[in-house]
Amino acid sequence: MSTFEFTTPVSDEDIRKVHIGDVIYLTGDIVTGRDDVHHRVVMSGKMPPVDLTGKAIFHAGPIMKKISAEGEPDKYKVISVGPTTSMRMEKAEAEFLEKTGVKIIIGKGGMGPKTTHGCIDNCAIHTIFPGGCAVVAAEEVTDVEGVEWLDLGMPEAMWKLKAERFGPLIVSIDSYGNNLIENNKVDFNDRREKALEELKGKLDFMG
Repeated sequence: MSTFEFTTPVSDEDIRKVHIGDVIYLTGDIVTGRDDVHHRVVMSGKMPPVDLTGKAIFHAGPIMKKISAEGEPDKYKVISVGPTTSMRMEKAEAEFLEKTGVKIIIGKGGMGPKTTHGCIDNCAIHTIFPGGCAVVAAEEVTDVEGVEWLDLGMPEAMWKLKAERFGPLIVSIDSYGNNLIENNKVDFNDRREKALEELKGKLDFMG
């Protein structure tokens, strides 16, 4: 396992350096976007009003607070920004990567074969932010630069965040098509079957 520190926008060369199980800390632009954003881009064909090329999309529905700032009437602060289950975006993620140029997906849990192929085709990765750390994530956000598609509602809008050493982000799908969660499932099932075979010889009721 290796640890990397990247600053957005990241390049294909950066992405090629990492493999499943590696850890990333990300500085720079992170944009939130989950179900409705993916549906609008992929199903409705509407391109995001923010350039996502080489940047990170965060499957998250943040809690934001509007604050008063001189000259900035629409300034917001992040209260909490925990990851959403990434598998909800599985059907749309590969095409979303192709359309937007996103290089790093951040979310919770693993993703499936469509996203895995999308990461190969678009030289991208999926990473997992530890669950239960929404307040920690908010502390790693240094600024809220703005919001797009607020008509979708606070959790579903595209929040443009600036982050400093955002992470740890565990690489679950790399650009070579390796899928950590799926690999772990196979390994677990193999170990379970071997354990059951061993138990059958010791416990008569399992025969």
